[in-house]
This record gives sequence, structure tokens and C-alpha cells, in this order.
Amino acid sequence: MVAMSKIATGNGHGENSPYFDGWKAYETNPFHPTERPEGVIQMGLAENQLCFNLIKNWLIKHPEASLCTPQGVNKFKETALFQDYHGMPEFRQAVAKFMGKVRGDRVKFDPDRIVMSGGATGAHEMVAFCLADPGEAFLVPTPYYPGFDRDLKWRTGVELVPVNCESYNNFKITRNALEAAYVKAQEANLRVKGLLITNPSNPLGTILDRDTLKSMVRFINDKNIHLIGDEIYAATVFMEPEFVSISEIIEEEDVECNRDLIHIVYSLSKDMGFPGFRVGIVYSYNDSVVSCARKMSSFGLVSSQTQHLIASMLSDGEFVDNFITENKELLFKRHKYFTWSLSQVGIGCLKGNSGLFIWMDLRKLLKEKTFAAEMELWRVIINEVKLNVSPGSSFHCEEPGWFRVCFANMDDHTMKVALLRIRTFVFKNNEAMVPLKLCRPSSLKLSLSRSLSRRMESPGIMSPHSPLPQSPLVRART
Repeated sequence: MVAMSKIATGNGHGENSPYFDGWKAYETNPFHPTERPEGVIQMGLAENQLCFNLIKNWLIKHPEASLCTPQGVNKFKETALFQDYHGMPEFRQAVAKFMGKVRGDRVKFDPDRIVMSGGATGAHEMVAFCLADPGEAFLVPTPYYPGFDRDLKWRTGVELVPVNCESYNNFKITRNALEAAYVKAQEANLRVKGLLITNPSNPLGTILDRDTLKSMVRFINDKNIHLIGDEIYAATVFMEPEFVSISEIIEEEDVECNRDLIHIVYSLSKDMGFPGFRVGIVYSYNDSVVSCARKMSSFGLVSSQTQHLIASMLSDGEFVDNFITENKELLFKRHKYFTWSLSQVGIGCLKGNSGLFIWMDLRKLLKEKTFAAEMELWRVIINEVKLNVSPGSSFHCEEPGWFRVCFANMDDHTMKVALLRIRTFVFKNNEAMVPLKLCRPSSLKLSLSRSLSRRMESPGIMSPHSPLPQSPLVRART
């Protein structure tokens, strides 16, 4: 047999992670309400299916946006022919305007700095290629998206150094944690080239506050390293406080910043629910990075047909305004119902205001405080409860017992089935939980011990006694 390359035959893709194992369990036995009612429900996929009716309604009203309709076919030839890898001007202009709109029009983006890529996956690899040589490193606060181990490392040879964040302060990124990771990298003879942050956070469903962002800008300036801001969930912030982009921070007068060190990764996969369109964006304030990334984009262009559709859609200002508002309200309502339902059976989660998932706290269900116990619990949830949720260890969380659960990638019926399975599981294993008692036939009430009550009502944990969050959108309409 002819030998393959070391990269091709190595484990760099990271498919040996339980994060991907859960997907395989779902793919072999996917839930269907009638054909496979006992199948695995996919709760490991961060996908926004709540906004599809908004998109569908627009498409019905604007058939000319598609090249495969009588109204749009006249644009077929010019769109089907060769397109420069800079991207269609109208596409870059529309995306730049949308990025500003998502950030409350508090900052403007230059269309000439928009570089296309095949989804955020390709965009991250592109940035890593531009900024670091094989064997050099990026700092990444934990917990972080498992795909980073593939996207940034597999083909580039770049290393990732975790910045350990902990639950006692709601996984806040501190200057001390950054410094400790930087020193650890140096001790391992790794040259640190940058810091990668995800804001809003995947998997936490939280945003970085202004002071934390300023602290990180000061840190990267002091070290003369790059800052990559993954902001692909920017339009999923459904509740106060509002999202603050790194692009806003560097505009502030009290922040000294070498803009050549600042780069943003964006996509439409999460904010608009278009992962299949593979629309990834690199936005860099560094001219050399823009130039290099644009050359690389020829390996992962967004199809011209997709560019045409996106440009048409995002150029419709009324649609964009309505979409941003209604999408947030849909996410808020689903998040509120999902977290409240969990609270009724004694399951808390980190207080979040963004994303397509929650950071669920199952520490009380662990037989012991170890990652082995976390994996044992995860296997029960996958194999017996038939829910694909992702264990915290796959996100490099330093504390066992946390799980990411996606809530926006399913219809209402599937969500209710999933919640019923969770309720049944908790009843079955209630000796590991706090005492439960039935208060009404249709609902559950939790009796908390004082110690557990105090723990769950700590500032970052939503509990059965936590007040339900109020969306500013809901308040404005009532």
C-alpha cells in the first residue's frame, strides 16, 4: 500500500473526541417523531432553525434573488461565469453593512477588508496560516469549541494553549489567567503568536463585558501578539447586557491599540442559520493579513450563487431590521422555556444571554468529581436517555459535570420530547439529586437543601428560584 502523508494519517482532525462521538451516535439512530420515536435527539448541533420562517417568507416575496427562478434566471450567466476571489462588490458591501447593523451601528466595517472563506472553519484556518508558523501557539480561554483543535491546528501545525477559566467566577477571563497561560507556553518553549477569544462564548452562551475586552486588548498590546475575535454568534444576543464587539473597543479613546494586531472571524452560519451556505468572513485591520488571506480565499470561495442571494437579502434594510429583532425574540422565548423546564427538575445552568445553547450543570449527578464520572454520565445520557449532549471535557473545561445542550436546532415537539426524557431520567435517578415532589399533575416543584440552594443561587447559576429573565424586546412590546 502506498504511504499517505503524516497529516493525512494522523489524529489532527480530532474525531476521537466525545463531542464527535455523540454526533456518530445520533447519525446511527436519529430521532424521528413517527419513524424513530425512540431515536437519539440531536442536542449537540449549534444550529438556528427558529428563524427559518423569517427567511422563507422573504424568499417567497423575492424570487429574483434565486438564479433558479423565472424572475432570477437573467442573472444566471453573469453569476455562473468566473468571479474574482475578492468577492462580488455587492456581497462584500452587504455583509459589511450587516456586521455593523448586528453591532447596533456603533461601528462601521470597510467592505474592502471583507475576505471570504468556506465557513468559519476555513476562516479560522486562514487566520492561523497568516499569523503563525508550525509549532507556534495561540492562547485560548476555556471552555472552548472543540472544533478549534481541528480548525486551527490540523493543517497548519499551530499549537493551542488553554487559558484556564473556572466556574467560581462564572468562567471569567482574567489577566492573571492570561499571564499564567503565557508563562506556561514559554516554559514549554512555545512562542505565543496570539489570543483567540469567542464572543459570545461557545459553549457558555455569555458575552464578554467591556472591561474584560479592554483588559485583553492591553494584554495583547503588552505582549505584542495578535487578538482574534470569533464573533459568529453576535446576532444571537437575546437579552441584556448588549453585545460589545472588539471592533468597538479599539475605537474608544482610553484604549491604546496597535490595530495591526486585531482580526475578526465572522460567518452567517449561526446568526442567520446558514451553515450549509458556508459563508465565512475574515475581517482584519492588518493590510498584510487582508492581502494574504485574500490569496488564500481561492481555496475556499463562497459560490457566486450564494453571494448573489446573500447580497440581495442583506441589502434589504427593512428585512434585516425585522430579522434581527424577531430572531432575538424567538431565541429568548426558547431559551426561557428550556431553562425554566430544566429548573423544575432541579437542573441549573450558567446564566446566559446569547448563543444557541446552554451550559448545563450536572455536577450533582456525578458519582464522584472526576472526568471519568463525567464520561460515565455522558454515556448514560447518550445510550439510555438518547440525547446527544456534549460533555464539558470535550470543550477543555477544567471542572467535570458541565454539559453543552443546544436548544435552537429542533422544532417545539422534539424539544418537548427531549425535556420529557430529561424529566424521566431525573425521577429515575432522584437519589443522586435533591428530593423531588410532585406539586401538580402538570408540573414539578423542587425542594432544595439550604446548601444546594445557596450554591445554585450564586451569581452565575440559574436555579429553580432564579427570576425568569426578561427580554428587552418583550418588555418593549408589553
